[in-house]
Amino acid sequence: MTSISLLGAAPDTGNLGVSALSNSVVHAIHERIPGADLCVFDNGKGIRRRNLRIGDSEWSLRGCGLVNSRRVYRRESLAHMRLSQIFPKLMNPGIETIRQSHVVLDISGGDSFTDLYGSRRFELISRPKEIALAAQKPLILLPQTYGPFRSKKAQARAADIVKHSHATWARDARSFEIMVDLLGSEFDSERHKCGVDVAFLLPTVRPQQLEDSVAQWLEDEAYGANSDVIGLNISGLIYNGGDSAARQYGISANYALTVQNLVERLLRESDVNVLLVPHVNVPQAEIESDLRACRQLAHKLGPIANGRVRVLTGQYSEMEIKWVIARLQWFCGTRMHSTIASLSSGVPSAAIAYSDKTLGVFATCGQQDQVFDPRVTQTQDLVDSVFESFAQREHIAPLLQNKLPRVLSIARSQMDTIAECCENL
Repeated sequence: MTSISLLGAAPDTGNLGVSALSNSVVHAIHERIPGADLCVFDNGKGIRRRNLRIGDSEWSLRGCGLVNSRRVYRRESLAHMRLSQIFPKLMNPGIETIRQSHVVLDISGGDSFTDLYGSRRFELISRPKEIALAAQKPLILLPQTYGPFRSKKAQARAADIVKHSHATWARDARSFEIMVDLLGSEFDSERHKCGVDVAFLLPTVRPQQLEDSVAQWLEDEAYGANSDVIGLNISGLIYNGGDSAARQYGISANYALTVQNLVERLLRESDVNVLLVPHVNVPQAEIESDLRACRQLAHKLGPIANGRVRVLTGQYSEMEIKWVIARLQWFCGTRMHSTIASLSSGVPSAAIAYSDKTLGVFATCGQQDQVFDPRVTQTQDLVDSVFESFAQREHIAPLLQNKLPRVLSIARSQMDTIAECCENL
């Protein structure tokens, strides 16, 4: 039996993008290695067994807690894991799991192999990789973003990890260039490859309890025949964060005003209905909450929104959200994985993106012109650009659908190669 550990893809963060990565990998591995013993490192406690069900298929896997806690006595803490490598008698469950694995996969939350989010986050992303390498386990870095790195120390540490990994994959051409630079003279085209985001293969699942008002829009043909339903994802991090978030991420446009003006213009100049789609489900008191941002926007719109703007309020999984997004006629998102759900479903898409990672992913589908950057574009120009993308949706759709089969083929092929590598190891 092939034993595999998966790092950097905790499915319990509330961020549906990370959950999409986690369950896309689990689904792909179990399809290709049905008997695999797969352990996903998450934010829980100890070792637990759980099932993942997709349609008629169900897989059993293990979860193992791993958190960057200063409480060194906690067996789930990264500090306890580090100590147990020095003092094996501590019997850390995470270390034991890695030692018993034939191979360790790591995806860094898709975009967190960087020091942009602070030293604490970089430690949580980098240290488990180093632990796997210290345990002399083959480490495969799954398709992800590499960098950017602000400090030379972080860059050197990342380069050392990449060079000692058994194989590495980038999820777009931009990230591949950075990965190649980290490898330097040790680049090997057989081991170091450019792929696509694994969430392009995320399955869709119809929500078991879809809100009646949303179901009416998406499934009632008589209702839907009168107008299109489009979707908008709003990042709670940027919307709720206000000026502080704008300074942190170098955003010059007024993001809250942008999305408000955009929806108002959509309602005035077209007959579409607008569905606001959260993609990070955390308590609404937290700044990251997309639902909080969606509700605030709906409230600010006032009477103009009556009957034509609805908020998706349920606690849906990433596969259920993708099912919803796949039924829209156009979609604009700020959370990158919300747009991967739309792109991979053939839905004409735009992104209001403050990170270069989104541009790279859209470029894999030939849609780089549909990414609009609030760091360099002012509010009114941003509204105009995104609205033009909406207006051109019928022209954009066939261009995307023409490119999509190749992207999905790459996604399947890369997982075939990774699964074969796991079995051989």
